[in-house]
Amino acid sequence: MKLLIKNGTLVLNGGEKKADILIENGKISEIGKITADCKVIDASGKHVLPGLIDMHVHLREPGFEGKEDIESGSRAAVAGGFTQVCCMPNTNPVCDNAVVVSYIKNRQREVDLCKINPIGAITRGEEGAQMAEIGKMKVAGAVALSDDGRSVMNSNIMRLAMEYASGFGLKCLCHCEDINLVDGGVVNEGYNSTLTGLKGSLRAAEDIMIARDIALAESLNVPVHICHVSTYSGVEIIRSAKKRGVAVTAETCPHYFILTDDIITDFDTNTKVNPPVREDKDRKALLKGLKDGTIDCIVTDHAPHSAKDKQVEYNLAAFGISGIETSFALSYTYLVKSGVMPLFALAERMSAAPARILGLTGGELKEGEPADITIVDLNEKYVIDSKKFLSKGKNTPFGGFEVYGKVLYTIVDGKIKYGV
Repeated sequence: MKLLIKNGTLVLNGGEKKADILIENGKISEIGKITADCKVIDASGKHVLPGLIDMHVHLREPGFEGKEDIESGSRAAVAGGFTQVCCMPNTNPVCDNAVVVSYIKNRQREVDLCKINPIGAITRGEEGAQMAEIGKMKVAGAVALSDDGRSVMNSNIMRLAMEYASGFGLKCLCHCEDINLVDGGVVNEGYNSTLTGLKGSLRAAEDIMIARDIALAESLNVPVHICHVSTYSGVEIIRSAKKRGVAVTAETCPHYFILTDDIITDFDTNTKVNPPVREDKDRKALLKGLKDGTIDCIVTDHAPHSAKDKQVEYNLAAFGISGIETSFALSYTYLVKSGVMPLFALAERMSAAPARILGLTGGELKEGEPADITIVDLNEKYVIDSKKFLSKGKNTPFGGFEVYGKVLYTIVDGKIKYGV
């Protein structure tokens, strides 16, 4: 099976070049000026990127298929240009054992769209009391560990988990939130929480746990990854740790580097997310952190919900944003078109860095590598409309936003999984 991508502009490590890509047997066999007798995609005027990788999504299956399932989530992923996703373990039952990991891998093979990499729970039931079956989950196919949605509040259990995970070549992806400081907060604590009367959550609740997990990683000499950074002070903690040589990596999401908590003043529950969207100084710090590499990668924290989860008063609404179909266009519009970083740096944040952090194949356009490829039209402008989402979750604060960067094709192991 051959496929030829002609006349595209390839986004490579450090720059761009015009070239063709020949795909054979699921791999990139040749890059250059190529003529071949096979199916051809004419990418004239388009950009060809390494397949996007989202290392932080919630696919909800098993247990919460009313919000999303592996098939609908996979369709949304390839529509968003993602060839691989890594799904968090807060399912029902929790993905804290080899059986659930195997179930997710089997469902991925049945659906056969994007590659799905399960993330196992750090603790049993995500309850923070006992470590989960880390070794068995690794053998079954887990690529990392996280209690995402909850912090492991017991520092000794977190220490043991980080040491044990490292022994299996896994990283802990840390949801950083001191639940005692959050104390029921639903938005960022500040002027807008006072204005609306909504209970605020201190940024210190995030910063304290970032500092703790980095301190553990530094003391134990093991790697750690910080999830969905949202605070300016958190960026500084991570930057300082990297300068000391700590093996820390970090991620953030489009809603944190685009929005501020001004969005909560109309009480739209689609703005309710955890950690909360914060202030302009936080947004600017995240942009700087993305630009200088303090923040390694961009994820979606795709958290789809049904309408009934959101169509309630703000305090009762579920936390989360459905983001996998809007991430590339938002990131391109607000990072590349705005001049924060060049396109190749965005590809690094959305493809190469996630692959490197988790030890996944892919992340670059290179002969001999799997043919995981995303083709985009950077000049195509459109307005985000959640009604058109393939995800079951229509919960986005970005409805009506005008963006650039339309995904045209998503190719996984040389097979077209999405094409306009």
